[in-house]
Amino acid sequence: MQNDFRSIKIDSEKCQGRMACMRICPTQAIRVKNRKAILINEKCIDCGMCVRVCPNNAVIPKTSSFSDFSKFKYTIALPSPVLYSQFKVEITPSLILNAFKKIGFDDAYDVACASEAVSIAIQEFLDTNFTHQPYISPFCPVIVRLVQIRYPNLLEQLIPIDSPMEIAAREAKNLKMKETGLSAKDIGVIYITPCPAKMIAIKNPPRKKYSFVDGAISIAEIYPNLIQALTKSNDDGSKSEIKGIGLGWPMLGGQVSTLKAHDTIAIAGILEVIRIFEEIENGKLKNIKYIECHSCNTACVGGSLNIENPYIARNRVIKMLEKYGNTPCQDRNYIKNLIQKNFFSLPGKIPPTPIAPIDSDISQALKKIQEKANIYEKLPKIDCGACGSPDCNTFSEDVITNNAELDDCVFIALKKFDNATVKSSDIIKKHLNKIYKNFDN
Repeated sequence: MQNDFRSIKIDSEKCQGRMACMRICPTQAIRVKNRKAILINEKCIDCGMCVRVCPNNAVIPKTSSFSDFSKFKYTIALPSPVLYSQFKVEITPSLILNAFKKIGFDDAYDVACASEAVSIAIQEFLDTNFTHQPYISPFCPVIVRLVQIRYPNLLEQLIPIDSPMEIAAREAKNLKMKETGLSAKDIGVIYITPCPAKMIAIKNPPRKKYSFVDGAISIAEIYPNLIQALTKSNDDGSKSEIKGIGLGWPMLGGQVSTLKAHDTIAIAGILEVIRIFEEIENGKLKNIKYIECHSCNTACVGGSLNIENPYIARNRVIKMLEKYGNTPCQDRNYIKNLIQKNFFSLPGKIPPTPIAPIDSDISQALKKIQEKANIYEKLPKIDCGACGSPDCNTFSEDVITNNAELDDCVFIALKKFDNATVKSSDIIKKHLNKIYKNFDN
């Protein structure tokens, strides 16, 4: 059973309760009480949207720290291909990989080549499996979490192929075990991540007991060190240049670029993903074989832990593809042979983690649903958020689950002043009219 680890936390000392996080959360997982944001773990899907919008930087990604890796005798940096897009085009992927050695890592291993291998594996799988189409990409941990919570009927449609991060980590660790003679526990593989959600894939990898990755550091955190190393360094040329279509995985359409176009679609943005999942559950999209899904609006180049503008980053990815993408880094026949040996397969099942019902007793649950509807009818239905809940519908549920009081609604509370003195009542009504008029406009 999965634990309750979430990839973000809220620093109550920094939080001023300004509600930006609550308003943007796609799963209503945040409340604001006494001017402090509160995270509801079971509803959170680790999308990181709250990290982006918090004006006080009070939402903290729970990535690893450099001190966490002091226990390893040998460390390998495993940068997401997104990292390459954070630098100017003249700074090539090989230069970036070499820079890791200059900031304290023993080696660095590319993930883009593993991404190309996974693209080949996806097409081979689609050509021979037709049971649960359309298949859904499971490589964004947010998407997996969303399916677990809200669309458990789609769990079988998450394609059972391991992620490029895991495949690259496995290969890097095995290679260094042979070269150094060290055991697996002595070699630390550290993912350089564009988003906090990758910590979920490390802590609770889908269909697996454990991850080959030992931790993650954000791109934003490590970027200044790499810039300094690149500025001072003379490249020793120890890394050959990275090539292949895997360089395109950070942008929308990168996964499906080599698949049969008429069989696939690529979507980005959690709200768009939700719309597509609703379509699938309604029996549509049966002519589609594979759906590439990203929770971030601009795919991985838009991750909340990046430093570059996502559109500039995307442009750099395109330029890298033009320069290096036409030369494969993988032999297709070799990859097909690995597929036959189940090198990419994940045979286990992903468990659903649905949100608990309003009440475990069906009769009580039905009663509370009616009570919720009655409360909702009393509310102004303007979703102002002043109560500390994201909208009136969520607030009505918070009331019946004893997580809020009806008087927390400012409009309900103000109506109770109707029996006050005439002067006070007139003033209150005057302000109420202004409030309603403002929201009506």
